[in-house]
Amino acid sequence: MMKKIGILSSHNGSGYVTIDKACKSGALNAEVVLVISNNSKANVLKTAQQRGTKTEVINNNLFPNENLDEKITQLLVEYKCDYIFLSGYMKKIEPKLISTFENKIINSHPALLPNYGGKGMYGRNVHDAVIAAGEKESGVTIHFVNEEYDKGEFILQNTLKIEEGCSVEELENNIKALESTSIVEALQKLI
Repeated sequence: MMKKIGILSSHNGSGYVTIDKACKSGALNAEVVLVISNNSKANVLKTAQQRGTKTEVINNNLFPNENLDEKITQLLVEYKCDYIFLSGYMKKIEPKLISTFENKIINSHPALLPNYGGKGMYGRNVHDAVIAAGEKESGVTIHFVNEEYDKGEFILQNTLKIEEGCSVEELENNIKALESTSIVEALQKLI
């Protein structure tokens, strides 16, 4: 049976595009049924609309007196999502969503956890820290989301070697390429 995937994203949603392409090509027996953003100007909203995916914006400006966690959870339940993927979602996942979708919320982290994880460790910050520490390898960790940043159970980790003199930009680009294949690989394992 085809699985349904919901996406939470705050900006570009490159993970969404990766997953949607894999679904449409048949690499994943799934479909992305909904993209939710907390940012009404997020590029992912335009991209999703162009790709034929339903979008919703949920934030304090639009729903000032409502429980956003409850609202997001209700939508994902209404769309019968089997899994939720965080594609650069810059808000902490709240308890209601975590308990409703236990071990169904998936995040991709651009380093080998447990190192270089936690609050503030996202995007370029991670790669800066990895290069500054003189690491010989980095990678991608795809994991379930729980109450603590980057502490959920690992689904998979893929590594890559860091060449001598590698810049932060080069590392970031190499990790992004590895992340695309890792996201699909992790979902194939689950689905």
